[in-house]
Amino acid sequence: MPEPTAVRRGISVEQKVSLVIPGRNASRTIRVCLESVTLLLGRGDLEESIFVDDGATDDTADIVAEFPVRCVPGKGAGPGAARNLGWRAAGNPIIWFIDSDCVAEPDALERLLHHLEDPKVGGAGGSYGNMRPDSLLACLIHEEIIGRHCAMPTEVNFLASFNVAYRRSVLEEVSGFDERWVNGPGKPGAEDADLAYRVHRAGHLLHFEPQSRVGHFHPTGLRRYLRSQRVHGYWRVNLHLRHPDTSVGDAYSSIVDHGQPPVAMLLLAALPTVLFPATRLVVPLLAVLLAVMQVPITLRLVRQTGQWRFLCFAPMSFARAFARGIGLIHGGLAALRIRPSTVP
Repeated sequence: MPEPTAVRRGISVEQKVSLVIPGRNASRTIRVCLESVTLLLGRGDLEESIFVDDGATDDTADIVAEFPVRCVPGKGAGPGAARNLGWRAAGNPIIWFIDSDCVAEPDALERLLHHLEDPKVGGAGGSYGNMRPDSLLACLIHEEIIGRHCAMPTEVNFLASFNVAYRRSVLEEVSGFDERWVNGPGKPGAEDADLAYRVHRAGHLLHFEPQSRVGHFHPTGLRRYLRSQRVHGYWRVNLHLRHPDTSVGDAYSSIVDHGQPPVAMLLLAALPTVLFPATRLVVPLLAVLLAVMQVPITLRLVRQTGQWRFLCFAPMSFARAFARGIGLIHGGLAALRIRPSTVP
Protein backbone atom coordinates (compact mmCIF):
# COMPACT_ATOMS: atom_id res chain seq x y z
CA MET A 1 0.00 0.00 0.00
CA PRO A 2 1.47 3.44 -0.93
CA GLU A 3 2.28 5.92 1.79
CA PRO A 4 -0.15 8.77 2.45
CA THR A 5 0.53 11.80 0.27
CA ALA A 6 1.43 14.01 3.26
CA VAL A 7 4.10 11.56 4.44
CA ARG A 8 5.43 10.97 0.94
CA ARG A 9 6.05 14.69 0.51
CA GLY A 10 7.86 14.87 3.82
CA ILE A 11 5.10 16.80 5.58
CA SER A 12 4.05 15.50 8.98
CA VAL A 13 0.53 14.06 9.02
CA GLU A 14 -0.22 16.63 11.74
CA GLN A 15 0.49 19.48 9.31
CA LYS A 16 -3.06 19.70 8.03
CA VAL A 17 -4.55 22.71 6.27
CA SER A 18 -7.52 24.99 6.87
CA LEU A 19 -8.72 27.07 3.95
CA VAL A 20 -10.02 30.60 4.66
CA ILE A 21 -12.03 32.52 2.06
CA PRO A 22 -13.21 36.05 2.93
CA GLY A 23 -16.07 37.45 0.89
CA ARG A 24 -18.58 40.25 0.67
CA ASN A 25 -21.43 40.19 -1.88
CA ALA A 26 -19.62 37.43 -3.78
CA SER A 27 -22.68 35.67 -5.24
CA ARG A 28 -21.41 35.93 -8.83
CA THR A 29 -18.24 33.94 -8.19
CA ILE A 30 -18.48 32.09 -4.87
CA ARG A 31 -20.19 29.01 -6.31
CA VAL A 32 -17.44 28.17 -8.80
CA CYS A 33 -14.85 29.06 -6.14
CA LEU A 34 -16.30 26.60 -3.63
CA GLU A 35 -16.81 23.93 -6.27
CA SER A 36 -13.07 24.01 -6.97
CA VAL A 37 -11.94 23.75 -3.34
CA THR A 38 -14.62 21.25 -2.26
CA LEU A 39 -12.97 18.75 -4.62
CA LEU A 40 -9.81 19.04 -2.52
CA LEU A 41 -11.44 18.35 0.85
CA GLY A 42 -10.36 15.01 2.27
CA ARG A 43 -7.76 14.57 -0.48
CA GLY A 44 -4.25 15.19 0.80
CA ASP A 45 -3.92 17.86 3.44
CA LEU A 46 -7.00 20.10 3.20
CA GLU A 47 -9.22 19.24 6.17
CA GLU A 48 -11.62 22.17 6.45
CA SER A 49 -12.89 25.17 4.53
CA ILE A 50 -14.06 28.35 6.23
CA PHE A 51 -15.94 31.16 4.51
CA VAL A 52 -16.00 34.50 6.33
CA ASP A 53 -19.11 36.45 5.35
CA ASP A 54 -17.92 40.04 5.66
CA GLY A 55 -21.36 41.65 5.83
CA ALA A 56 -22.83 40.42 2.54
CA THR A 57 -26.24 41.81 1.53
CA ASP A 58 -26.84 39.50 -1.44
CA ASP A 59 -27.44 35.72 -1.47
CA THR A 60 -23.79 34.79 -0.87
CA ALA A 61 -24.63 33.04 2.43
CA ASP A 62 -27.35 30.92 0.78
CA ILE A 63 -24.90 29.71 -1.85
CA VAL A 64 -22.22 28.93 0.73
CA ALA A 65 -24.77 26.89 2.69
CA GLU A 66 -24.94 24.42 -0.21
CA PHE A 67 -21.33 23.36 0.37
CA PRO A 68 -19.45 21.57 3.18
CA VAL A 69 -18.04 24.90 4.34
CA ARG A 70 -18.14 26.48 7.78
CA CYS A 71 -19.50 30.02 7.55
CA VAL A 72 -18.14 32.55 10.03
CA PRO A 73 -20.03 35.86 10.26
CA GLY A 74 -17.95 39.01 9.81
CA LYS A 75 -18.73 42.62 10.58
CA GLY A 76 -18.00 44.30 7.26
CA ALA A 77 -14.66 45.48 8.65
CA GLY A 78 -12.65 44.67 5.52
CA PRO A 79 -10.67 41.72 4.13
CA GLY A 80 -7.89 41.92 6.72
CA ALA A 81 -10.34 41.64 9.61
CA ALA A 82 -12.26 38.88 7.80
CA ARG A 83 -9.14 36.82 7.25
CA ASN A 84 -8.21 37.22 10.91
CA LEU A 85 -11.62 35.89 11.94
CA GLY A 86 -11.11 32.95 9.62
CA TRP A 87 -7.65 31.81 10.63
CA ARG A 88 -8.36 32.28 14.34
CA ALA A 89 -11.42 30.04 13.97
CA ALA A 90 -9.43 27.42 12.05
CA GLY A 91 -8.25 24.19 13.64
CA ASN A 92 -5.09 23.40 11.67
CA PRO A 93 -1.46 24.57 11.74
CA ILE A 94 -1.36 25.73 8.11
CA ILE A 95 -3.77 28.34 6.81
CA TRP A 96 -4.42 28.64 3.08
CA PHE A 97 -6.04 31.87 1.93
CA ILE A 98 -7.74 32.37 -1.41
CA ASP A 99 -10.25 35.02 -2.47
CA SER A 100 -13.93 34.52 -3.20
CA ASP A 101 -13.44 35.43 -6.88
CA CYS A 102 -10.75 32.78 -7.39
CA VAL A 103 -10.97 29.21 -8.67
CA ALA A 104 -8.29 26.85 -7.35
CA GLU A 105 -6.48 24.56 -9.75
CA PRO A 106 -6.26 20.95 -8.45
CA ASP A 107 -2.57 21.13 -7.50
CA ALA A 108 -2.54 24.73 -6.24
CA LEU A 109 -2.31 23.82 -2.56
CA GLU A 110 0.09 20.91 -2.97
CA ARG A 111 2.59 23.11 -4.79
CA LEU A 112 2.54 25.62 -1.92
CA LEU A 113 2.93 22.94 0.73
CA HIS A 114 6.05 21.68 -0.99
CA HIS A 115 7.77 24.93 0.03
CA LEU A 116 6.53 24.64 3.60
CA GLU A 117 8.48 21.42 4.02
CA ASP A 118 11.31 23.79 4.95
CA PRO A 119 10.66 24.93 8.55
CA LYS A 120 12.36 28.26 7.82
CA VAL A 121 9.63 29.13 5.29
CA GLY A 122 6.81 30.98 7.02
CA GLY A 123 4.62 31.46 3.97
CA ALA A 124 4.31 30.48 0.32
CA GLY A 125 2.21 32.15 -2.36
CA GLY A 126 1.21 31.44 -5.92
CA SER A 127 0.02 32.94 -9.17
CA TYR A 128 -3.12 33.51 -11.24
CA GLY A 129 -5.04 31.99 -14.11
CA ASN A 130 -7.43 34.11 -16.18
CA MET A 131 -11.15 33.34 -15.88
CA ARG A 132 -12.09 36.07 -18.39
CA PRO A 133 -10.00 35.49 -21.53
CA ASP A 134 -12.79 37.02 -23.64
CA SER A 135 -12.16 40.50 -22.18
CA LEU A 136 -9.30 42.63 -23.49
CA LEU A 137 -9.01 44.56 -20.22
CA ALA A 138 -8.92 41.34 -18.19
CA CYS A 139 -6.21 39.97 -20.47
CA LEU A 140 -4.15 43.18 -20.16
CA ILE A 141 -4.38 43.00 -16.36
CA HIS A 142 -3.64 39.28 -16.30
CA GLU A 143 -0.64 39.29 -18.60
CA GLU A 144 0.92 42.19 -16.70
CA ILE A 145 0.62 40.18 -13.47
CA ILE A 146 2.01 37.03 -15.11
CA GLY A 147 4.94 39.00 -16.52
CA ARG A 148 5.75 40.28 -13.04
CA HIS A 149 5.34 36.82 -11.54
CA CYS A 150 7.70 35.31 -14.10
CA ALA A 151 10.35 37.81 -13.02
CA MET A 152 9.98 37.06 -9.30
CA PRO A 153 12.57 34.81 -7.62
CA THR A 154 11.67 31.95 -5.30
CA GLU A 155 12.64 33.90 -2.18
CA VAL A 156 10.63 37.12 -1.98
CA ASN A 157 9.57 39.84 0.46
CA PHE A 158 6.04 40.19 -0.91
CA LEU A 159 3.13 37.77 -1.24
CA ALA A 160 -0.45 38.60 -2.17
CA SER A 161 -3.34 36.96 -0.32
CA PHE A 162 -5.38 35.64 -3.26
CA ASN A 163 -3.43 32.36 -3.07
CA VAL A 164 -1.09 32.06 -0.11
CA ALA A 165 -0.40 29.60 2.73
CA TYR A 166 1.01 30.74 6.08
CA ARG A 167 1.92 28.79 9.16
CA ARG A 168 -0.58 29.55 11.91
CA SER A 169 2.30 30.02 14.34
CA VAL A 170 3.70 32.77 12.11
CA LEU A 171 0.33 34.52 11.92
CA GLU A 172 0.12 34.38 15.71
CA GLU A 173 3.65 35.75 16.05
CA VAL A 174 2.92 38.88 13.97
CA SER A 175 -0.72 39.24 15.16
CA GLY A 176 -2.19 38.45 11.75
CA PHE A 177 -3.46 40.99 9.24
CA ASP A 178 -3.62 44.67 10.09
CA GLU A 179 -7.21 45.79 10.74
CA ARG A 180 -6.66 49.54 10.99
CA TRP A 181 -3.93 51.19 8.99
CA VAL A 182 -3.97 49.30 5.68
CA ASN A 183 -7.27 47.42 5.82
CA GLY A 184 -10.12 48.93 3.81
CA PRO A 185 -13.60 48.31 5.27
CA GLY A 186 -15.74 46.87 2.50
CA LYS A 187 -12.96 46.94 -0.09
CA PRO A 188 -9.41 45.66 -0.65
CA GLY A 189 -6.60 47.53 1.07
CA ALA A 190 -2.88 46.76 1.35
CA GLU A 191 -3.19 44.33 4.24
CA ASP A 192 -1.62 41.44 2.32
CA ALA A 193 1.55 43.35 1.46
CA ASP A 194 1.80 44.66 5.02
CA LEU A 195 1.54 41.13 6.44
CA ALA A 196 4.19 39.79 4.06
CA TYR A 197 6.59 42.62 4.92
CA ARG A 198 6.14 42.01 8.66
CA VAL A 199 6.56 38.24 8.35
CA HIS A 200 9.70 38.73 6.29
CA ARG A 201 11.07 41.29 8.73
CA ALA A 202 10.42 38.85 11.59
CA GLY A 203 13.00 36.53 10.03
CA HIS A 204 10.81 34.04 8.18
CA LEU A 205 11.42 33.12 4.55
CA LEU A 206 8.68 33.76 2.02
CA HIS A 207 8.58 31.66 -1.13
CA PHE A 208 6.81 32.29 -4.43
CA GLU A 209 5.59 29.37 -6.54
CA PRO A 210 4.40 30.42 -10.03
CA GLN A 211 3.01 26.97 -10.82
CA SER A 212 0.48 27.19 -7.97
CA ARG A 213 -2.44 28.95 -9.64
CA VAL A 214 -5.97 30.05 -8.93
CA GLY A 215 -8.12 31.34 -11.76
CA HIS A 216 -9.23 34.93 -11.17
CA PHE A 217 -12.18 36.94 -12.44
CA HIS A 218 -10.25 40.05 -13.44
CA PRO A 219 -12.24 43.28 -13.99
CA THR A 220 -13.77 43.73 -17.43
CA GLY A 221 -14.97 47.33 -17.03
CA LEU A 222 -12.41 50.14 -17.21
CA ARG A 223 -14.32 52.51 -14.92
CA ARG A 224 -14.61 49.88 -12.17
CA TYR A 225 -10.97 48.94 -12.55
CA LEU A 226 -9.77 52.53 -12.26
CA ARG A 227 -11.90 53.01 -9.15
CA SER A 228 -10.20 49.99 -7.58
CA GLN A 229 -6.80 51.42 -8.50
CA ARG A 230 -7.67 54.70 -6.81
CA VAL A 231 -8.37 52.71 -3.64
CA HIS A 232 -5.08 50.88 -4.18
CA GLY A 233 -3.27 54.23 -4.23
CA TYR A 234 -5.07 55.43 -1.11
CA TRP A 235 -3.90 52.51 1.06
CA ARG A 236 -0.38 52.59 -0.36
CA VAL A 237 0.28 55.78 1.63
CA ASN A 238 -0.12 54.09 5.02
CA LEU A 239 1.66 50.99 3.73
CA HIS A 240 4.77 52.98 2.87
CA LEU A 241 4.58 55.00 6.08
CA ARG A 242 4.83 51.69 7.91
CA HIS A 243 7.44 50.22 5.55
CA PRO A 244 9.37 53.13 4.02
CA ASP A 245 12.01 50.83 2.55
CA THR A 246 9.37 49.36 0.18
CA SER A 247 8.43 52.72 -1.33
CA VAL A 248 10.97 52.15 -4.12
CA GLY A 249 9.77 48.63 -4.89
CA ASP A 250 9.66 45.04 -3.71
CA ALA A 251 9.82 41.58 -5.27
CA TYR A 252 6.68 42.34 -7.31
CA SER A 253 7.05 46.01 -8.27
CA SER A 254 9.82 48.47 -9.14
CA ILE A 255 10.65 52.12 -8.64
CA VAL A 256 9.24 52.82 -12.12
CA ASP A 257 5.87 51.45 -11.03
CA HIS A 258 5.87 53.49 -7.84
CA GLY A 259 7.01 56.61 -9.65
CA GLN A 260 4.18 56.77 -12.17
CA PRO A 261 1.39 58.09 -9.88
CA PRO A 262 3.52 61.02 -8.59
CA VAL A 263 4.46 61.93 -12.17
CA ALA A 264 0.78 61.85 -13.15
CA MET A 265 -0.08 64.18 -10.26
CA LEU A 266 2.77 66.53 -11.16
CA LEU A 267 1.35 66.66 -14.67
CA LEU A 268 -2.07 67.67 -13.37
CA ALA A 269 -0.58 70.21 -10.99
CA ALA A 270 1.45 71.71 -13.83
CA LEU A 271 -1.52 72.32 -16.15
CA PRO A 272 -1.64 76.08 -15.36
CA THR A 273 1.94 76.43 -16.62
CA VAL A 274 0.74 76.08 -20.24
CA LEU A 275 -0.56 79.66 -19.92
CA PHE A 276 2.96 81.07 -19.67
CA PRO A 277 5.47 80.97 -22.55
CA ALA A 278 8.43 80.21 -20.28
CA THR A 279 6.83 77.10 -18.79
CA ARG A 280 4.45 75.85 -21.45
CA LEU A 281 6.65 72.82 -22.21
CA VAL A 282 6.45 71.44 -18.66
CA VAL A 283 3.17 69.60 -19.21
CA PRO A 284 4.18 68.03 -22.57
CA LEU A 285 7.50 66.90 -21.09
CA LEU A 286 5.79 65.30 -18.10
CA ALA A 287 3.27 63.63 -20.41
CA VAL A 288 6.10 62.24 -22.54
CA LEU A 289 7.90 61.01 -19.42
CA LEU A 290 4.78 59.21 -18.19
CA ALA A 291 4.21 57.71 -21.63
CA VAL A 292 7.82 56.51 -21.86
CA MET A 293 7.42 54.77 -18.49
CA GLN A 294 4.79 52.53 -20.11
CA VAL A 295 7.03 51.39 -22.96
CA PRO A 296 9.17 48.63 -21.38
CA ILE A 297 6.35 46.60 -19.90
CA THR A 298 4.12 47.14 -22.96
CA LEU A 299 6.79 45.76 -25.28
CA ARG A 300 7.42 42.91 -22.87
CA LEU A 301 3.73 41.97 -22.95
CA VAL A 302 3.71 42.00 -26.76
CA ARG A 303 6.75 39.70 -26.80
CA GLN A 304 5.27 37.54 -24.02
CA THR A 305 1.96 36.98 -25.81
CA GLY A 306 2.94 37.43 -29.45
CA GLN A 307 -0.15 39.62 -29.86
CA TRP A 308 -0.13 43.24 -31.05
CA ARG A 309 -3.36 43.99 -29.20
CA PHE A 310 -1.29 44.22 -26.00
CA LEU A 311 -0.07 47.60 -27.24
CA CYS A 312 -3.35 48.70 -25.64
CA PHE A 313 -1.66 48.21 -22.29
CA ALA A 314 0.17 51.54 -22.65
CA PRO A 315 -2.92 53.82 -22.66
CA MET A 316 -4.58 51.70 -19.97
CA SER A 317 -1.55 51.95 -17.70
CA PHE A 318 -1.22 55.68 -18.49
CA ALA A 319 -4.79 56.25 -17.24
CA ARG A 320 -4.20 53.98 -14.25
CA ALA A 321 -1.32 56.19 -13.09
CA PHE A 322 -3.78 59.07 -12.65
CA ALA A 323 -6.26 56.90 -10.73
CA ARG A 324 -3.55 55.68 -8.38
CA GLY A 325 -2.16 59.19 -8.05
CA ILE A 326 -5.54 60.59 -7.01
CA GLY A 327 -5.71 57.82 -4.42
CA LEU A 328 -2.24 58.74 -3.17
CA ILE A 329 -3.27 62.38 -2.74
CA HIS A 330 -6.42 61.34 -0.89
CA GLY A 331 -4.46 58.92 1.31
CA GLY A 332 -1.80 61.52 2.00
CA LEU A 333 -4.36 64.09 3.09
CA ALA A 334 -5.99 61.50 5.35
CA ALA A 335 -2.60 60.66 6.88
CA LEU A 336 -1.94 64.34 7.62
CA ARG A 337 -5.09 64.44 9.72
CA ILE A 338 -3.71 61.72 12.00
CA ARG A 339 -2.02 63.09 15.12
CA PRO A 340 1.75 62.39 15.16
CA SER A 341 1.39 60.11 18.20
CA THR A 342 -0.90 57.77 16.28
CA VAL A 343 0.94 57.56 12.96
CA PRO A 344 1.50 53.83 12.26
